[in-house]
Amino acid sequence: MAVKLQLNLYAKKFQKVDKKLKNMIYHSSIVRKAMLIFLKGSCIMVNKIEISHVDKFYGRKKALKDVTLTINQGMFGLLGRNGAGKTTLMKCLATLHTIQNGSIKICGIPIKNAKEIRSITGYLPQDFSMYPTMTVQESLDYLGLLSEMENSLRKKRVEMLLKRVNLTEHRNKKIKALSGGMKRRLGIAQALLHDPKVLIVDEPTAGLDPEERIRFRNLLCEVAEERIVILSTHIVGDIEATCEDIAIMNNGKILWQGTVSNLLENAYGKVFTINVDKKYLAEIKKQFIVTGMLVQNEYATVRIISENQPEIGANLTEPNLEDAYMYCLYSNGCDISGGV
Repeated sequence: MAVKLQLNLYAKKFQKVDKKLKNMIYHSSIVRKAMLIFLKGSCIMVNKIEISHVDKFYGRKKALKDVTLTINQGMFGLLGRNGAGKTTLMKCLATLHTIQNGSIKICGIPIKNAKEIRSITGYLPQDFSMYPTMTVQESLDYLGLLSEMENSLRKKRVEMLLKRVNLTEHRNKKIKALSGGMKRRLGIAQALLHDPKVLIVDEPTAGLDPEERIRFRNLLCEVAEERIVILSTHIVGDIEATCEDIAIMNNGKILWQGTVSNLLENAYGKVFTINVDKKYLAEIKKQFIVTGMLVQNEYATVRIISENQPEIGANLTEPNLEDAYMYCLYSNGCDISGGV
């Protein structure tokens, strides 16, 4: 009822704005349209997520530590190793966990308004599962019924989503017979069933083969054209292929937020390659952060991170995203001894 009332107020405001503009004289219709969009903009829901100084405790353990992030429309990648606190943060955003300190607003709605947040949020957890004996279509229809969707709308959305996630031909297949990639795509379909403004996906490509991983990443990019999509993962390749705006998390803290390009810039001048006899590999691992190596016969090409030019015939090289991620952890004092 409150939402309908607010929408009616917005509609009245639009009418007043338009009426005023019609009484004004402009040299160009383009100017009038621009002014109308500008004035109406204040009435449109803020399409971003604002996280400010958030703490989360499990008993005495502090799982989230003063987390502050701003997430805008499109693909956003949250990168961090296992146990970094990514899943805890995703569950807080999905209103499955409560926070002890700080604030979260999703599209302008405070996180304490859980019902409103859930109406605009879709969530695909890492351990997504459904009744194994249901078919693909039955599971989506069942979830639509639980969401109290009208029959005509539910049928329309189910049909559209089956097509979008490329499961139309598998609609009558039981969930227990689906491959890992198909289950993930079904998970995206269920998360999009009520057409949310925000989609949260937690470690979605873990365990998928390369082909399914690429297909799933492409699907996320398509979906992100219309909404906020948060991709939480420990797989650097997933971030590199899909996201420009990212954050790096470790031990419950946000270590870095910005663009992929800026992260790469931070690591420039810190990545080197060395060609050595493979019998010296153990010694090099003790001295440097190793991000990759290629062994051929008796020799190895080793990729290392170093603040200064090593004195062992190293060549400066362009950093890739994995190098930049490792350098970020290293420069923030994280324990990454032994490299990758």
